[in-house]
Amino acid sequence: MTGPITAATPVIDIAPASEPKGAAGAVKEFEAMLIGQMLRSARESATGDDEDATGEPMIDLADQHFSRLLANHGGMGLAHMITEGLKQGERHAHQQ
Repeated sequence: MTGPITAATPVIDIAPASEPKGAAGAVKEFEAMLIGQMLRSARESATGDDEDATGEPMIDLADQHFSRLLANHGGMGLAHMITEGLKQGERHAHQQ
């Protein structure tokens, strides 16, 4: 009698493009998410509530890709620090 319910707007997949490879990949994804949150917070504080939100999904997608690009090319150095800390902890555990 009635057709299936479909979404009025396309759904944007915000999952990582691929599964992270090991701890280093997971840490880079974490840093990318952190950078993305910082970009989103900065954009929200810069724009008022009276702004037109028509392009918001595209801006979120662009922020997501930009943050992943930044994280893959050094980012804020957080991924490097965490990875080095994990390696040190692993070396320390093997020495005992």
